Parts: sequence; structure tokens; C-alpha cells
Amino acid sequence: MTDLAYLPGLAATGKRWRFPPALVGWLLPAALVAVWEAASRAGLVAPNHLPAPSAVALTLWRLALSGDLAAHLTATLVRVALGFLLGAAAGTLAGAATGAAPTLRRLVDPLIQGLRSVPSIAWIPLFILWLGIFEASKVALIAVGVFFPVYLNLMSGIAGVDRKLIEVGRAHRLGTLALVRRVLLPAALPAYIVGLRGGLGLGWMFVAAAELMGASEGLGFLLVDGQQTGRPATVMAAILLFAVLGKLSDLALARIGRTVTAWQDTEDAR
Repeated sequence: MTDLAYLPGLAATGKRWRFPPALVGWLLPAALVAVWEAASRAGLVAPNHLPAPSAVALTLWRLALSGDLAAHLTATLVRVALGFLLGAAAGTLAGAATGAAPTLRRLVDPLIQGLRSVPSIAWIPLFILWLGIFEASKVALIAVGVFFPVYLNLMSGIAGVDRKLIEVGRAHRLGTLALVRRVLLPAALPAYIVGLRGGLGLGWMFVAAAELMGASEGLGFLLVDGQQTGRPATVMAAILLFAVLGKLSDLALARIGRTVTAWQDTEDAR
């Protein structure tokens, strides 16, 4: 019986063909786009409700030719980058401090957990009042979204370090800094990476809300402009760009995370 895993011409050499693992994640999106295009061409969905992928691609092409696409992408990327850096830095400091100090954690954590439940839209009027409608308020809103996952994961990661590991470090007469560097940091690093990825994902969601605050460019502005002018292809193009950029940035951060935690023997490292 012929093995279906072999390709014609490879059977004689004994080489087995395998579908590239890196492309597996693209199978479902490709299938959905194909079904979407077929349904649109067959008239099963109204073009003013769900334009075909080809119409969305044409809209992106026209935006690229006009130069508007580059301007919108640059504005959104800069806002997300600044908000992510500020939110991640604040979350790292707060998470490390509360994770390492139980008394501080009991004092501060309930307040932060309460603020974590505030919807992103609820922050907009306050930031406009404090910072105006320009870039500072937008970056601050994104930073708020990034802060909470980073804080929570790092705080939980440090607080959840096995006490036996700490006792072993103290038994070897490690000082405070050495204990943090050689025990606490490696043990909490995987949770911290997860927090950074979660924060980055929220940063992309919060930037859409941030760009409602008087923005004249950005993917969020493009999204609202398409809705207000009755251009569903523009709306879908903006949504698609959010998805693609969010996925690419998450892939980059995940790769960095695998690099810095390469010492771990996990199933994901296989």
C-alpha cells in the first residue's frame, strides 16, 4: 500500500513529505477566505453587508496607491508601540514589587484588580479631560490596556514561585539580587512572557478605542470613516489589518519568548 505521506518522485528515495508545521495555522484562514469569496460571488451574502475578499483586497490596493494606507498604518503602529512600552514598563515595575513583597501586594493588589474591571471606553472621557484629544490621551489609553495583563502575570508568577526553590537559593547563601536573578526571574519568566503577549493583544484592541478620540488618521479612524460613509469594504479592510498586524506582532513576541526561555523542556519547545 502506498503511503499517502509520500509525494510522487520521493517514494524511490525513501523521503517522507510532511506539511510544513509553520503553515498549518494558515489552513483555516485560507479555507474561510475561499468560502467567503465563493459565497459572495454566488450572491449568498449582500455586498453591502459582507463584501467579497477580492473587493477588500482592491480597497487595500487603492489605499496603498494613494499613500493613505501607509499614513494610517504608521499612526497606529506608533501609538501601539508607545502605549505598549509605557504599559509594559509600569506593569513590570508594579508586578515585580507586589509579587516580591506580600505586604505591598495585600495593600495594592485589591485596588488594581478593581481598576482592571473598568471598560476601556470608560477611560476615554477621563483621559480627554486630563490630557486633551491629542496623542498623549491615546497613548495613555493603550498603556492602561497593556498594564493589567503584564502586572497580573508577573505578580502571580513571582508570588507563585515554589518556596523550596527560594530556600535552596538561601541555603546556597545567595544574596537578594542573586536570588532574584537566579531563582525568581527564571521561575517567573514564562508567566511574564504570557503577560506581555496578553498586554500586546489588549493594546491592539485599545488602540481602536483610542483612535475614536478625535483621531484624523489610523486604522481606527479608517474603520469609523468607512462605517460613516457607507463603505463596508473599507471597514473590512481595517479589521483585516488589525488582525494581521496583531498576529504578526504576537508571533514576533512569542519567538522572543521562546528564545529567552529556551532552557525549558516543554512540549511547546518540541
